[in-house]
Amino acid sequence: MPQLEQIATFPSQIFWLIVTFTALFLVMWRIAVPRIADVLEARQKRIDDNLDKAETAKKEAEAAIEAYEASLADARDKAHGLINDTAAQIAADSAEKDAELTEQLHARIVESEKAIANAREKALASIRDTAVEVAIAATEKLIGDAPDRAAVEKAVDGAMKS
Repeated sequence: MPQLEQIATFPSQIFWLIVTFTALFLVMWRIAVPRIADVLEARQKRIDDNLDKAETAKKEAEAAIEAYEASLADARDKAHGLINDTAAQIAADSAEKDAELTEQLHARIVESEKAIANAREKALASIRDTAVEVAIAATEKLIGDAPDRAAVEKAVDGAMKS
């Protein structure tokens, strides 16, 4: 076996080792390593581009979030303003209608008081006339003679005043 014969084959094995190592070294140095370096460089460039795109997308998302929050805050402010304006308008309308109703009620009360006063006067006049007639009739039945109408009216007026 040639492996066991070290003295005869040792120089040829060293020679072929050097030739093979040199050939493999040259192939790796000129062909394989540049290709690997190109692939690693392209990969790093892709990674950097993706990181840049991610950073840009992140900034755009942050800007969109800020715009959304500003829009939401603006919408809330507008809604609160509309609510306050509507509440103020409703309060003003309510106060106006309340004033109108108060005015109408006051006018009705005045009219009613006048009507009551007229009815009272008519009732009192009617009562006075009725009282005078009843007093005359009662006196006539009691004493048999009709009293003077003017005297009876004076007596009834005095009784009604007290």
